[in-house]
Amino acid sequence: MLEVRVVDSLAQVDALAWDLLFPGEIEGHDYLMAVEAAGLEGFRWRYVLVEDEGRLLAAAPAFFTDYPLETTLAGPARRLADGLRHVAPGALTLRLACLGSPCTETALVGFDPRVAPAMRPALLMVLMRGFERVATIARCSLLGVKDAAEDREGLWQGAIEPLGYRALASLPSASLEIDFPTLDAYLERLSPGTRRDMRRKLRALDQIRVEVRHNIDDVIDRVMALYGETRARAAMALEELTPTYFQGVLARLPDVAFCTLYWQGEVLLAVNLLLQDGDTLLDKFFCMDAARGRPLNLYFLSWFTNVRLCLERGLRTYRSGQAGYENKLRLGSGLTQTTNYFRHRNALVNGGLRLVAPLFAAEPVRERAA
Repeated sequence: MLEVRVVDSLAQVDALAWDLLFPGEIEGHDYLMAVEAAGLEGFRWRYVLVEDEGRLLAAAPAFFTDYPLETTLAGPARRLADGLRHVAPGALTLRLACLGSPCTETALVGFDPRVAPAMRPALLMVLMRGFERVATIARCSLLGVKDAAEDREGLWQGAIEPLGYRALASLPSASLEIDFPTLDAYLERLSPGTRRDMRRKLRALDQIRVEVRHNIDDVIDRVMALYGETRARAAMALEELTPTYFQGVLARLPDVAFCTLYWQGEVLLAVNLLLQDGDTLLDKFFCMDAARGRPLNLYFLSWFTNVRLCLERGLRTYRSGQAGYENKLRLGSGLTQTTNYFRHRNALVNGGLRLVAPLFAAEPVRERAA
């Protein structure tokens, strides 16, 4: 008989049993434990488990938080929301229960490999209903799924759209296939204008020292200053990372996580947190002193450093995440769409949110010629 349990720490779940459900997932049990231990303000972590007589069949990370709706707004809609917040401070903040994580690239849901694909939507629906019951007890009014990946769209639609959730376009994720043998071969694939521009920008490498590190304890204050500056420039940010996040990811994933540091003399100008497995390099966070780093083309230096690392380590995909699409498309990346799903427990409010939902959808990304 199927049973749904929701636990508040992944330490209660055997790491091997969890990771068995997520084959090939770089953000596995150890990574999620690092996120849990990071002390991110305003988040309460949950892990939803579907079991049959003690055997784990399906699982997903989740979180509770107070969610300001204007987080995903921009332009006139954001200004309107900011004005409304001054008048009624609590009107646009809802208690959210959400499958996924603010610190993973997509919404993670895993299944025992022995569960047939045709049975997985029904199992996901059982998982979702169990999570909804816990969310109701916690008085969460807004229910959601964060960044469901395009390649699993059928799974999510089959499982939760019958429960009344609405799909909402989220930000796509960028990736570059490393199917070329050298950096020169990669450059030859780019347009002539981009190729010339990149060769010019890469000359700044002469002024920069690149260091690969598995420990950043001695520079953590500078790293957090760079992170804070970068976060302040972001159009939207749900979570605020802590020093313990960066240090914990490196400590808990010694064979997976590392940082590249970019120095000019004795000044640390940028840091890039990266994860890798046997196939993929995942760019988690690039933090930079913009005033000093932009004239040195540090974003592009880090991009080519990461491509070089992929080539040296035999990795086949460089995943660079969300945002900054113009440069990523120009440099040959492809995009994978992600989708958010939401439902309000109050039918009247849910109807109103459906009407204004287009205001909260991510702007479509249009491919541009390089």
